[in-house]
Amino acid sequence: MAPQSSAEAQPLHVMLTVNAAWNIWNFRQPILKALLSKGHRVTVLAPADDSVPKLQEMGCRVLPLEMSAKGLNPLEGLRLRRTCVRAFRQERPDIVFSYTIKNNLFGAMAARTCSLPFLPNVTGLGTAFLSGGALQRVAEGLYRHAFRSLPTVFFQNEDDRALFLSRRLVREEQTEVLPGSGIDLERFAAAPFPEGPETRFLMVARLLRDKGVREYVEAARMLKAEGAQARFQILGATDSENRTAISREELAEWEAEGVIEHLGTAPDVRPHIASAHCIVLPSYREGAPRTLIEAAAMARPLIATDVPGCKSVVDHAANGLLCKVRSGASLADAFRRFLAMDTGERREMGQTGRAKMAAEYDEGLIVAAYERAMVQMIGRGV
Repeated sequence: MAPQSSAEAQPLHVMLTVNAAWNIWNFRQPILKALLSKGHRVTVLAPADDSVPKLQEMGCRVLPLEMSAKGLNPLEGLRLRRTCVRAFRQERPDIVFSYTIKNNLFGAMAARTCSLPFLPNVTGLGTAFLSGGALQRVAEGLYRHAFRSLPTVFFQNEDDRALFLSRRLVREEQTEVLPGSGIDLERFAAAPFPEGPETRFLMVARLLRDKGVREYVEAARMLKAEGAQARFQILGATDSENRTAISREELAEWEAEGVIEHLGTAPDVRPHIASAHCIVLPSYREGAPRTLIEAAAMARPLIATDVPGCKSVVDHAANGLLCKVRSGASLADAFRRFLAMDTGERREMGQTGRAKMAAEYDEGLIVAAYERAMVQMIGRGV
């Protein structure tokens, strides 16, 4: 191999922007590790939270970003665009990777102003995009304007990509579908299947209406009334800032009723997944549901709704079961079907999921996709 020139050997400065620093810590570590291992500088531009020290310990520089993660208020959008322009001009990154809706939209506009390569990852569509009416038209107009000149736009599932293409928000040659954010198959290793007569269902998600929390409770209530030997648990934070949030009062009523157990939050979900027999996500729509990917990697069967994102991870009757969206009754039927399986069938379903994650979701596939995009956009990869 010919020696690299000094220009080629010079480290890159890569900036990642997102609506919460924890998103980078939880979901983007494969990219961070790949960049840092090659000696590149990495700056995270995001609202600060308790993940900042962890990112700094990895070797990232973190710049706090003032923004509201919710809504598409035009004035807030203009402020975010100006804030990004200032940060891009001051930091002068070689390329910007972006995640989450507002950072994708207004970050792309700011990058165009600064003539910076910009690579967005559409990790989900958000309530505004799916709401219909004027709000949806505003969201579509913003996407069409922000993404029009970008060479590459990543999507987390084929359904979201197809929707953007059908509404002419992107061109086909711009798009590429990634297998979510990938999974570290060593960290999320297959766990021994739990023993015991009582089946433990676990939902891992923020307590939002759009995650299907109410349907989960409704289905659990049906099974409890039938005397099922099962426990129904939820691991996840309440999110009072989100307009679809479940209130703490309603959650307390469910717990007092004895229909579900709220486990709060956990810095490491692996022990909770390992102790469960089945992981459940009755969401209304997902990008690439991290909960299901992690659980499948740990060889746990899944129950999820037959919606974009979820159905990419769950192959019905192979590594899990799919049910109808917004239907507690359909979810209850899936619970009954799972309860009727013996331990061998459940274990085989989990092992099938593990094999699927190894074949389709290994984090190395994500790093390779970013490598190709960087070569296309700036002539150099990770």
